[in-house]
Amino acid sequence: MSTFDPWSNLRRFTPARIALGRTGDALPVERLLEFQAAHALARDAVHQPFEADALADALSDHPTLRVRSRAPDRAAYLQRPDLGRRLHPDDQGQLSGMRCHGQGPQKSYDAVIVLGDGLSARALHDHGKALLDELLPRLAGWDLAPLILATQARVALGDDVAAALNAAMVVMLIGERPGLTAADSIGAYLTFNPQPGVTRDAERNCVSNIRPDGYAPALAADLIAWLMAEARRLKLTGIGLKQDRPVELAGA
Repeated sequence: MSTFDPWSNLRRFTPARIALGRTGDALPVERLLEFQAAHALARDAVHQPFEADALADALSDHPTLRVRSRAPDRAAYLQRPDLGRRLHPDDQGQLSGMRCHGQGPQKSYDAVIVLGDGLSARALHDHGKALLDELLPRLAGWDLAPLILATQARVALGDDVAAALNAAMVVMLIGERPGLTAADSIGAYLTFNPQPGVTRDAERNCVSNIRPDGYAPALAADLIAWLMAEARRLKLTGIGLKQDRPVELAGA
């Protein structure tokens, strides 16, 4: 005879691991297998190669450029976070050369959007195009640099990219560290007046858990576009930029 589980209805409303039950002093076999499967998906997401060519093809309506960090491979990237924060010298020269177009050598952009693999390339493969399809129409009138696809990237790599392109703001869309309920989340990090080589977490704004089962791309795009507009108006990001946006933009 089955035993009534008063928590079973609650599990329908959250992917969190609640009311797992027990068999003696251990988890039931089914729950243990679920945990092991989720852990395997998280590990796979960390090591999955970034398919930059495929993503560029999916974004073929927009100009794209590809860059690398100074981490030569995935092992170095995971062991040396500092290397993932700095742009490869060859790519830095490539981006700096783009500043010579237009009216002179000091050509600048309002913003640059960087798509970095981070700790989950899968997040960009699965949701990067959907997020950009929502975000870019909301940035009509912005002078945007070409989209940058960055391999072995940490958040701060965007600062190097923006400095090389002379962009006033960088929006880093990066695969977030996988958890046991989500291995495909994108994080958006906004930095106004980015400076290379400096850890500036307090001067960034973050929109996290962007995925269909988390913060839906359309709602995330609304918030990112609003934060970008406020950052440009106030000339700052981070703890000085509060997310006190109008209720109609909050998905209410």
